[in-house]
Amino acid sequence: MGDVSGCGGDRKSAKLPIEGKRNILITSALPYVNNVPHLGNIIGCVLSADVFARYCRLRGYNAIYMCGTDEYGTATETKAMEENCTPKEICDKYHAIHKEVYKWFNISFDEFGRTSSPQQTEVCQAIFKKLLDNNWLSENTMQQLYCDTCKRFLADRLVEGTCPTPGCNYDSARGDQCEKCGKLLNPTELQDSRCKVCQNSPRIRDTNHLFLELPLLKDKLEEYINHMSVAGSWSQNAIQATNAWLKEGLKPRCITRDLKWGVPVPHDKFKDKVFYVWFDAPIGYVSITSCFTTEWEKWWKNPEHVELYQFMGKDNVPFHTVMFPSTLIGTGENWTMMKTISVTEYLNYETGKFSKSKGIGVFGNDAKDTKIPVEVWRYYLLTNRPEVSDTLFTWADLQAKLNSELLNNLGNFVNRVLSFIAKDPALEDSKGVGYHSIIPEAPGAEYHPLTKTFGEKVGEYAEQYLEAMEKVKLKQGLKIAMSISGEGNAYLQESKFWKLYKEDYPSCSVVMKTSAGLVYLLACLLEPFMPSFSLEVLKQLNLPPELQVSLSDEKGDIEKAKRPWEFLPAGHKIGIPEPLFKELKDEEVEFFRLKFAGSQADRIIKAETEAKELAEKLKKTEVSDGKGKKQQPTKSATEAKKASGEAEISISRLNIRVGLITKAQKHPDADSLYVEEIDVGEGQPRTVVSGLVKFIPLEDMQNRKVCVLCNLKPATMRGIKSQAMVLAASNSDHTKVELVEPPPDAAVGERVSFPGFEGDPDDVLNPKKKVWETVQLDLHTDKELVAFYKDVPFTTSAGVCKVSSICDGSIR
Repeated sequence: MGDVSGCGGDRKSAKLPIEGKRNILITSALPYVNNVPHLGNIIGCVLSADVFARYCRLRGYNAIYMCGTDEYGTATETKAMEENCTPKEICDKYHAIHKEVYKWFNISFDEFGRTSSPQQTEVCQAIFKKLLDNNWLSENTMQQLYCDTCKRFLADRLVEGTCPTPGCNYDSARGDQCEKCGKLLNPTELQDSRCKVCQNSPRIRDTNHLFLELPLLKDKLEEYINHMSVAGSWSQNAIQATNAWLKEGLKPRCITRDLKWGVPVPHDKFKDKVFYVWFDAPIGYVSITSCFTTEWEKWWKNPEHVELYQFMGKDNVPFHTVMFPSTLIGTGENWTMMKTISVTEYLNYETGKFSKSKGIGVFGNDAKDTKIPVEVWRYYLLTNRPEVSDTLFTWADLQAKLNSELLNNLGNFVNRVLSFIAKDPALEDSKGVGYHSIIPEAPGAEYHPLTKTFGEKVGEYAEQYLEAMEKVKLKQGLKIAMSISGEGNAYLQESKFWKLYKEDYPSCSVVMKTSAGLVYLLACLLEPFMPSFSLEVLKQLNLPPELQVSLSDEKGDIEKAKRPWEFLPAGHKIGIPEPLFKELKDEEVEFFRLKFAGSQADRIIKAETEAKELAEKLKKTEVSDGKGKKQQPTKSATEAKKASGEAEISISRLNIRVGLITKAQKHPDADSLYVEEIDVGEGQPRTVVSGLVKFIPLEDMQNRKVCVLCNLKPATMRGIKSQAMVLAASNSDHTKVELVEPPPDAAVGERVSFPGFEGDPDDVLNPKKKVWETVQLDLHTDKELVAFYKDVPFTTSAGVCKVSSICDGSIR
């Protein structure tokens, strides 16, 4: 990564575009420097760009990845005031924190710089002068809020008030944007505005500023957008956000601010002002590249030979598809314009949103502190990448994906293969099988029917992987790679290699050499996603760490995927196999869920409160009753209930299981009822009667997984005894009903859990005690369509249970 002081490395010998090669310039939105990045920030820009950069290198493309911290603007000044230091000190502090977080996440920047460098001032002012010379800038007087108490004009982010957008009315909207509805604002539009520093009401005053005349650049901009959005396969959310700006009509955009911390405006009339952060921040990509190489123009002014790929969250789109391109077009120079933009929606956290300002969620340094390996974090974030809609981080889902996908699928396959090869048939505990760590010969592998079919299937998957990755469909690429691992497990099972060893040794050798080759192929395919995993696999294969995993067309790597038995030579000695992943247990998940609940401020208060409570308890245990005996602590109400034999009424008393509807039909004597046969893992299916006819078509009731309440007292409904109840959610007026669905990979018969509410269920719920009726009041769906008991999601080993479209519904 780049040097903290600005330019790092040997700028003269840095990588440059190569004629005849595919040259790819990759950037990710510059993370703002006023806080620690959270997981939503990380997946939204730097991690996604890193995966694509690693993929490009894997393919043999000539690629560089530029990023750095965005350091100018109001937010930095505000943070500096909060921490009672200078903006420069804030930037130094948080740049180092960002750098450390990204280093731990294995982000492979070619340069990680910062926008407060001298190079930023130089490039930014040069671009400004070109715009000025070409008459794309205008001067205008604008009305701006001025705080008489603080004696200064208030920048956008130093103003808060009520959003003026009809139907929004959010009372903490910022002067530049409403966080609730996303509308871009001017500070003077806010209702009941207040200064964020002193909370007094500011007044409107005239101030002169410079504007970029976007309306005059509209034709050239639209020509670029219309061409490149198709040629570069822009993501749909990027196209929609861009078109929304164009449809609303382009307006002159102010590019200067009444601040001290920023790039100075090189103009006599505006020398007391700096450039607006959204004017200068995208120019940071250029200035950071100039820190990487003195010949930066060969990357940035070379559109015939360089492709520019940019990664960001959806709130950054218009600045990269409208503002930045207009700025470059306005210079009249031959800039490398963005070809492809990859945009993510929001990653939400448990029951709410990640928030840097409020300290809600898991932050980069938190991830490291959990001791959960980095490859698990990268995998989970990427498999959950919010490509077309917002996605949800939950600890239960992280656990499910680690345990079922990484441990039981990928790790299981690699370990089975390498452990079998590593066995020494001469040793007693090997049961007479194994290859003494030597990759066996496999003559005639291409004629072995099972292996030939398997190779063709792997080859098809590899082609699909390339197609997805070239289109920057990273989530799909990861899913395909994991499917290859699943196919590997199926191949091992179908081959019965443990029997083949003694019954058909040559065939067993074909299977094991092919499987070992697939282990190497998986290390290649998954390197962009989990580089530390790939390094460990190479180590266990006893391949040198300096070996560059490759998926190059020139080397025929992809063609070889159809013949995985060719990847590793016979006679090669592998290393020592070890488990690659460790199970994440329920108690660990519950610990993390509680630890990271609420905001960072809440957590500090909670820790302090718990420390005080503990101190008080210790004091009480020292108090005597005056007769030399210590007083016994008073039993809580819950303990008293338990002592009397009466269990507390909570979800733990319900036996909710994952069921599979094996058959559904209309009730013979009731038009509104279905009769289902449901497998809940008991050997024999249960008969269940449900009043769902008018809400769910019969064909949609067939062969689907559902949540089944199994310990209700059986009830006869129109002559048929119903032995359980299917759980469904309904909207407020009960005009819409949907089934609560477990994840597709949830095991039939497993009990749905509610972390924090452990305990054995009642054998049969006593109707007189109203247990079901009491618990049901707290069953609901949230805005992310997740099913909840109070604030705890319906959880299975494969993730949380959801409904299709009913948010804030009741479950019964």
